[in-house]
Amino acid sequence: MQDEEARSAAEDLADTAGRNAARFGRWRRLLTEILQFLAVGGAAYLVDVGLSNLLVYGFLGFPAVLHDGPLKAKIVSTVVSVGVAWIGNKFWTYGKRSTGSSTTGLWSFLVVNALGMVIVIAPLGLTWYVLGLRDPISYNISTNIVGIGLAMVFRFWAYRTFVFRDRPRVEKLDLDTSAGVEAHSH
Repeated sequence: MQDEEARSAAEDLADTAGRNAARFGRWRRLLTEILQFLAVGGAAYLVDVGLSNLLVYGFLGFPAVLHDGPLKAKIVSTVVSVGVAWIGNKFWTYGKRSTGSSTTGLWSFLVVNALGMVIVIAPLGLTWYVLGLRDPISYNISTNIVGIGLAMVFRFWAYRTFVFRDRPRVEKLDLDTSAGVEAHSH
């Protein structure tokens, strides 16, 4: 009886340890994914902010080619930064996932980022056109802090849910049909 209770307690302890290890593994993978997503996003953010400010305000002799078009400048810089994000997320953050068709994944990525771009430029449009605040600080706070912050949360959710969703790998069955053909040919 005592031996049975000890064995049962040991099995319960092993089950609990196994569940805790699995739970820790899931949290570790999620944390790694979040850190990689943030690193890729950080690189894309630098491209986005740098290019949008360059287009609107110029820099070191480079003229402000879109001074009166901050939304156009933000769209251009967002499109360029989306390319950086696609490469980083596709091949690093979510590179180990089997996501199915690359074409479908790219289209999903572009749709999510188009929606993300709307989220990014909405605060800018409000600040620039409704409130009339056109200084560099208002510009950067509205689009590069508020807009990108909101879009980042949306993109992380949408990438995990739609774009880079881990799909089970499909295994091809190797059916040997030659045996059946030979049996019918006699």
